[in-house]
Amino acid sequence: MTNTFIRPFGQRPCTLVVCRGCCCGDRRKHPGTDHAGQLARMRAAAAGSGGRFAVRTSDCLGPCGQANVVVVQPSSAGRQKGGRAVWVGWALDDDSTDDILAWAEAGGPGECEAPVTLTLQVIPAPTEARRRSRRR
Repeated sequence: MTNTFIRPFGQRPCTLVVCRGCCCGDRRKHPGTDHAGQLARMRAAAAGSGGRFAVRTSDCLGPCGQANVVVVQPSSAGRQKGGRAVWVGWALDDDSTDDILAWAEAGGPGECEAPVTLTLQVIPAPTEARRRSRRR
């Protein structure tokens, strides 16, 4: 039997959206990164979190020049406190993965601040980048 966590209606946990499109997760682009191991670690941590956060994958999220990309989406409670999705680029090593998992475990955007080292990897969402380039 599989353990399934049932959330109260409308209560969404912090969610990590892990890009696994054309560049993210590609050994040819980043041969020194264990892409499958990174995703397995994230999924195992989510499974052991008691439903506090979830992991899903996506095809290409867009900013391929900053692969690997992980979007940290706030929980319902985090969003109510003003948290918004945070795009993290260059998530290629164990330190980045550790920081992302620690933040998700602590509640994510809106619930707590991101680890300082992770803030150095924050990138604009593709729509934000397009808006900025149009203003110039």
